[in-house]
Amino acid sequence: MTDRPAHPQIGVGVVVLKDTDAGPRVLLVKRGKPPQQGAWSLPGGRQELGEAVRETARREVLEEAGVEVEIVRLLDVIDAITPHPDDPDGAPAFHYTLVDFEARWLSGALKPGDDALDAIWADPFDLDGYALWAETARMIRVVCGSAMR
Repeated sequence: MTDRPAHPQIGVGVVVLKDTDAGPRVLLVKRGKPPQQGAWSLPGGRQELGEAVRETARREVLEEAGVEVEIVRLLDVIDAITPHPDDPDGAPAFHYTLVDFEARWLSGALKPGDDALDAIWADPFDLDGYALWAETARMIRVVCGSAMR
């Protein structure tokens, strides 16, 4: 196998909330590239060399969804290790160290970028239809509280 990662990549995810007349909404993007291509997720992506992690969070939200945000707080650091399907020893196909933040929408209308197939403001209390990764759902619950199902 020649496509094994040499080291973990640093990725950033952002739970973006927007207050609306219908209640709070959370930003979800449909991934346009592996890993998790076609899956709903939080906006985010790889940190670039020389870029502060909070800058990465703001940049990725803008690139993937077309909106400006204010970072509120650090939520958690999560290991995302995906075994390679063709490796009997379980060597990783992907290995990300994910730094997740909470953010508030400041401005802009949703416009999916090159890395996203779609972007929506979803009801954080009704996410069953999005088949979210367990850690994504957990981060949204951390922000929105235990009243979520």
